[in-house]
Amino acid sequence: MKTRKLGADGPDVSAIGLGCMGMSDFYGPAEEARSIEVIHRALDLGVDFFDTADMYGVGRNELLVGRALRDRRDRAVIATKFGNVRAPDGTFLRIDGSPAYVRQACEASLRRLGVDVIDLYYQHRVDPQVPIEETVGAMADLVREGKVRYLGLSEAAPDTIRRAHAVHPISALQTEYSLWSREAEDELLPLCRELGITYVAYAPLGRGFLTGAIRSIDDLAPDDWRRSNPRFQGENFRRNLALVDAVQEMAQAKGCTPAQLAIAWVLARHDHIVPIPGTRRIDRLEENVGALDVTLTQEDLDRLDAIAPVGVAAGTRYPEPAMRMLNR
Repeated sequence: MKTRKLGADGPDVSAIGLGCMGMSDFYGPAEEARSIEVIHRALDLGVDFFDTADMYGVGRNELLVGRALRDRRDRAVIATKFGNVRAPDGTFLRIDGSPAYVRQACEASLRRLGVDVIDLYYQHRVDPQVPIEETVGAMADLVREGKVRYLGLSEAAPDTIRRAHAVHPISALQTEYSLWSREAEDELLPLCRELGITYVAYAPLGRGFLTGAIRSIDDLAPDDWRRSNPRFQGENFRRNLALVDAVQEMAQAKGCTPAQLAIAWVLARHDHIVPIPGTRRIDRLEENVGALDVTLTQEDLDRLDAIAPVGVAAGTRYPEPAMRMLNR
């Protein structure tokens, strides 16, 4: 397994991680036993960077990841997040970055994961009501107490990142990045390189759209969150299929799958980027890891720039209420 460094002074992690969110929430029903098999297979393949959050399944995903890794803890780097507060029924309540909540959320995640220390602890969304210095200061206290090893932010703006990094080193920034979400190239990716922050790219497959497996909204389960995503709706869906078709055509010429081409592109952007595609299937996991064997020439990268220029996707990344929660 190829590796990449987590932050300036963190451990080496697998160049591809595993996003575990869909094993418990948002993408329709999932089987826990099968999900655990996927996590175990990931370890067998050399994938050791696992991503979860306290909001995924309202805690159920952390319980799942904890069970899967309980007798394999020394082989895994576990990342989890706090800040998005949901009611037991899943209703979103608020973003909370208050120091008291930081500690409360961490203690709860440690219990659910069944671990003594969280390897990478992210603030999932920036709380506009709490100065980032206060939130990160509380997170830094957890590092000093040995409850957390490294700190991260998710969907944070450049100024927020600089202010946070001045309080305590930020090892990772997790934000969406893919062939159809390239906004990070403007400021975030250069800033991460400057500060020695690893960019953890979530949704590198465009929430599955870039795989070519979704040709109709009916390919999604009735309770799949993507049905409410602007890029999966109406005319946007039809326009975005043209991008998928172009990616498929190029992948076929390269002798790889569209998913492998999309992940290989993310990997090729810079060696401080770690994509974390999610899946609930072993065959898809193995396919994604196979992206590490796809070599892209400069000609390939130029062609992909033409196929998927910045702003190519029709529709925003999230519905408008969720877009307002992003720290931009």
